[in-house]
Amino acid sequence: MEQQKRARLDVVKLSPDEKAVIILDQTRLPNHEEYITIQDEKRAWDAIKRLEIRGAPAIGVFAGYAMYVLSQQYQNLPYEAFQKEFTRQADYLNSSRPTAVNLSWALKRQVGVVNANAGKSAAEIVALVGEEAKKIDAENLEMSRKIGEYGVTLVKDGDGILTHCNAGYLACLGYGTATAPIYYGQEQGMTFHVYSDETRPLLQGARLTSYELQKSGVDVTMICDNMASLVMKQGKINAVFVGCDRVAANGDFANKIGTSGVAILAKHYGIPFYTLGPSSTIDFDTKTGDDIHIELRDPDEIRSMWYKEPMALPEVKTFNPSFDVTDHSLVTGIVTERGIVYPPFEENLRKLFNR
Repeated sequence: MEQQKRARLDVVKLSPDEKAVIILDQTRLPNHEEYITIQDEKRAWDAIKRLEIRGAPAIGVFAGYAMYVLSQQYQNLPYEAFQKEFTRQADYLNSSRPTAVNLSWALKRQVGVVNANAGKSAAEIVALVGEEAKKIDAENLEMSRKIGEYGVTLVKDGDGILTHCNAGYLACLGYGTATAPIYYGQEQGMTFHVYSDETRPLLQGARLTSYELQKSGVDVTMICDNMASLVMKQGKINAVFVGCDRVAANGDFANKIGTSGVAILAKHYGIPFYTLGPSSTIDFDTKTGDDIHIELRDPDEIRSMWYKEPMALPEVKTFNPSFDVTDHSLVTGIVTERGIVYPPFEENLRKLFNR
């Protein structure tokens, strides 16, 4: 599919001279396709924080490339000074979004490259960091394809699928994660009707998921978040596919705010509910969802961001968590590039990873 080729090239990539990272500014979609060239640490941090680059896998790929670009700027330092600065920058980037585990996972990989090559010059290590960044990118694309292969076995031709937030190629590259079965099935000649929750307050489902599905030729209908119950009750939904930013050892998982409510509705109506994501999203050091840090965002995202005039008085208090945690009891299965995991999750996740 042309859309798939384009997405793999354009969401995040190195500049031709490999001195900068170029990203599609997702805050400007769907009406403006604009790109940002990033060469310094503050701009990289801002890109993650502002959701110009977003989605756990895409953030991980971006972080890998960002460390490569940044480290070139001090590759003449002796090893000890280079290692100290590299670690500081990795810690700094990691502070931009604490919930998505792929960010810390990719940064740890790059720090590991530096620590494992103490006998080499900084310039040689920078080249290895660049190779590692490209490996992270390639592994992510293969992961996306495998998730699509496994996930498509959970639905049949003509099914209705509900999504929440955006876990498509804009967030995850390749086929995406939650959308991977949809795109993979489409390539096999299958058709689906997707209902895309708009996903308040940042409207990723409206601005991003409906945008990319429509551009890819998928039959998509956008709905307000509070309409999900009705379309489920009307029998239009055969499965729910959502992404995940962090999966705890017991199968609880964090995803965009509103996901847990969708899971509760699906349970009530007897609809299978799946979360789809790379194995790097599973964090065995996080025992349960209670241990997942939930990021609080700017109150003005609720009060005024999308309106010509504020929709609430300035003195009205607001609460704006970016994520919520879906209890494992509401999850039918967890789809990874290694396979589909069913309950009991704590036991079967460990079997999948031979832990």
